[in-house]
Amino acid sequence: MTSKQRRQFLAGSVAMASGVLIPALLPATVRAALTTTWGDGEVTVISDGHLSLPASFIAPQGIEVTELEALLAKYQLPTDRATPDCNITLWRTENRLVLFDVGAGPNFMPSAGQLLANMEELGIDPADITDVVFTHAHPDHLWGLIDDFDELAFPEAAYYMGRAEWDFWRADATLEKMPEARKSFVVGARNRFAYLEDRIQLFDAGDEIITGLEAIDTAGHTPGHMAFAVHIGSESLVLAGDAITNVALSFERPDWPSASDHDPEAGRKTRRRLLDRLAGDNSRLVGYHLPHPGFGRVLAEGDHFLFEADG
Repeated sequence: MTSKQRRQFLAGSVAMASGVLIPALLPATVRAALTTTWGDGEVTVISDGHLSLPASFIAPQGIEVTELEALLAKYQLPTDRATPDCNITLWRTENRLVLFDVGAGPNFMPSAGQLLANMEELGIDPADITDVVFTHAHPDHLWGLIDDFDELAFPEAAYYMGRAEWDFWRADATLEKMPEARKSFVVGARNRFAYLEDRIQLFDAGDEIITGLEAIDTAGHTPGHMAFAVHIGSESLVLAGDAITNVALSFERPDWPSASDHDPEAGRKTRRRLLDRLAGDNSRLVGYHLPHPGFGRVLAEGDHFLFEADG
């Protein structure tokens, strides 16, 4: 049974169980960037939906609320909640189809977990994915590893994760030390890791995971967070994961500590270092949580930065 058939079956089963007749297939709105040619291949950004979080989730400690709200309002962002997009990158080469992170899946929050449906609408079969590369193991990047039937959503893929990230979530002390509100992150990560025990390929910062794909140390958001650079000739495309998360705060106030980072001080230093690199190299950027589709470049403006979106 294909992933499409499984979702149709599940929808029909829910309808029968509830005694309500509903279509097995509901209209879907695909949110994917126009595919961009990249060297001999192409890059597509597919939406997994968006998150819906309390404003406190992005509020930096020690920053006046009025200053934060003024900056968010400047970018027409809500001040009472955070609703960041989730942008998943697909890199197609002659013989590979590489997915960076797998989204939230069906069990994190209702506004996210749309990757498989949007891939289906685009005619992309999950079984054709050859490689899955993880930036880190937070729910909105990892929990989409398994589908509604608790099976691997990308059954034919090879899987890659940074060694430090893998070790952190598996460590005995991690659950005990994690704040109460995020203990479910640990439980969820370990649940998904069980599916990868015999498949995962671990790597370190600086490694070339796949030809042309560089792993960049961006620890801070999580202890083993990685960004990635796709190098084609003299051009580079950097997939920042959650090292850069907010179109206002991350660029205009890169030195503000982020409340969403495991280590805010390390995250602050990482963010500044990565932005300096992006602006200096004029590399293209895909931001996982920037306004969809998250394509653009970074411009240096004195002691801060600006995000220049493409198209």
